[in-house]
Amino acid sequence: MEKAYRYRFYPTTEQENLLRRTMGCTRLVYNKALAARTIAWYEHQEKVGYSQTSSMLTNWKKEEELDFLNEVSCVPLQQGLRHLQAAFSNFFAGRARYPNFKKKHNGGSAEFSKSAFRWKDGQVFLAKCTTPLPIRWSKQIPEGCIPSTITVRLTPAGRWFVSMLVDDYTIKPLPKIEKSIGLDVGITSLIATSDGDKIANPKHFKKLRKKLKRKQKALARKQKGSNNRQKARVQVAKIHAQITDARKDFLHKLTTQLIRENQTIVVEDLAIKNMVKNHKLAWAISDASWGELIRQLAYKCEWYGRELIKIDRWFPSSKRCGNCGYIVDKLPLNIREWECPKCGTNHDRDINAAKNILAAGLAVSVCGATVRPQESKSRKAGATKQKPNQ
Repeated sequence: MEKAYRYRFYPTTEQENLLRRTMGCTRLVYNKALAARTIAWYEHQEKVGYSQTSSMLTNWKKEEELDFLNEVSCVPLQQGLRHLQAAFSNFFAGRARYPNFKKKHNGGSAEFSKSAFRWKDGQVFLAKCTTPLPIRWSKQIPEGCIPSTITVRLTPAGRWFVSMLVDDYTIKPLPKIEKSIGLDVGITSLIATSDGDKIANPKHFKKLRKKLKRKQKALARKQKGSNNRQKARVQVAKIHAQITDARKDFLHKLTTQLIRENQTIVVEDLAIKNMVKNHKLAWAISDASWGELIRQLAYKCEWYGRELIKIDRWFPSSKRCGNCGYIVDKLPLNIREWECPKCGTNHDRDINAAKNILAAGLAVSVCGATVRPQESKSRKAGATKQKPNQ
């Protein structure tokens, strides 16, 4: 299995100057290639691919005003063009929006393949750099693993990170266990499980919202282009980084626990991009980070030999009685407990949904049965809206 190990490092003055120049050149080449491809299509209806942009890069290096492109390694520049090609491929496949121009204040990154770095005695030597990167090794790469790609990134908060992609032989499937679980994601409770447990939503953004608002106000008052504005921008970026780090740390611990304790995990295939269009819930949904939760579960299940099942997003998990199968017509979000009018069973909304999700996922796994019953109004009406706790 391929795995990326990410570390923070503190470059020397010489290394920082070289890396900043490399990232600046990579950003410049990416933006010039994007502009060339856009103009070629909209003005001449011509398609420009990676090979043509690579030839453009060769010509740009010969120009006098762009002679500084020869002062950095050519590998990150070529990798930037490959990333642009991948961005266009995703756009034409409908997986992403049209590529955007890169901006300096967003930090930057540079990717080095094997020909542009040297791995010696557990140290990384980048191209045109005589000293190894001073990396803070929070965790050692498995012995015998050699990085195939190294990516250096500068965050908007001014932190330097290096990511090493290795073929990790230490990732092995966990022992199989006879336990399955259904998960219903929410806002008040991040997840409710079919076992009857609820994991509270930490709401990392909400905890620092007031502080972030104060720093953003200070940033808005600074004159554009001034050093004070740059300092205020970094302070805002540091708060965003603090929120991101806390959220990812919590999700990694939660998903790892779920993977270790369950053989099969069933979740709903949520259309999160559509759900955040609801302006009343967009902030809370984004803070919960359901997409990252499911993404981590997906690749960790692949790593450790677990099974992740995604059921149909229109399955009425909340409105369906887990005891008799009766489906109520309406169940507003403010109703957290309800009683089945047919069998009289009292249900906790989230836990009942998790149990129904588990049952539907097991039905799909065992016999391939549909999980969208004919009684579902969402199927009949072809609805396009979705409630976050269903």
